[in-house]
Amino acid sequence: MPQKHYENFPVASFLLPAPLRRPVSVIYRFARNADDFADEGALAPEERLRLLDQYRTELRVLQQNREPRSPLFESLATVIRAYDLPFEPFFDLLDAFAQDVNKRRYAHFGEVMDYCRRSADPVGRLMLHLYGAALKEHVAWSDSICSALQLTNFWQDVAIDYRKDRIYLPQDDMARFGVTESQIAAQDAGGGWPDLLAFEIGRTRAMLQSGAPLAKRLPGRIGMELCMIVQGGLRILEKLEGVRGDVFRRRPVLRPWDWPMMFARAALTR
Repeated sequence: MPQKHYENFPVASFLLPAPLRRPVSVIYRFARNADDFADEGALAPEERLRLLDQYRTELRVLQQNREPRSPLFESLATVIRAYDLPFEPFFDLLDAFAQDVNKRRYAHFGEVMDYCRRSADPVGRLMLHLYGAALKEHVAWSDSICSALQLTNFWQDVAIDYRKDRIYLPQDDMARFGVTESQIAAQDAGGGWPDLLAFEIGRTRAMLQSGAPLAKRLPGRIGMELCMIVQGGLRILEKLEGVRGDVFRRRPVLRPWDWPMMFARAALTR
């Protein structure tokens, strides 16, 4: 099920030390493939869950130090053993993707954050293990960054997700600002919509900035890579504000001319 994906933040970019690019790419392939099982194509829910269960089975094979049965998991086994990676983040990712198959609405922000804890935070935790920097304080900062980036993607993709019958905006926030599902269906960015998006953008930015000190703690190119990722998230949030949350007509994405600005900002924060 190969898919082409727009990515806000390139994977295994030139800023990463060369020895880490292949391990990062292997982890990304695992996560991307599993996410596609849950999200892409016209598969029935039962088939999506079956494919995710196959990945769980393959992970358990690796946990038991048995030989993997597919090229991807052969590569993943090599990375896990070389860097002594924990298995929990991989299982958390699969749990989040399985949740996407069945759960379509989120009652409050706590539910959304619980999803982020399993869909986004594991990636940051795995990266810290690759860097040999999985200290408790570092993990907390990483979780803030990763959850904020996931939220940024949710606000950016409201229209795209709605076409898949998913709304990640908390239902209680929508009610507070007088926004209804029918308004999303009509792609109506009027009424309370700008205020709702401004509220979500504000707390997402605060979360992203609260994790930003991690970039100063990580050395060299790894720290600069993380600075660029943080700046990319902040830039998308700026663009969301610039269109007053009207992602229906002007979905913000990073353009080539954004990267010099992000690099300059990242250099200043280092």
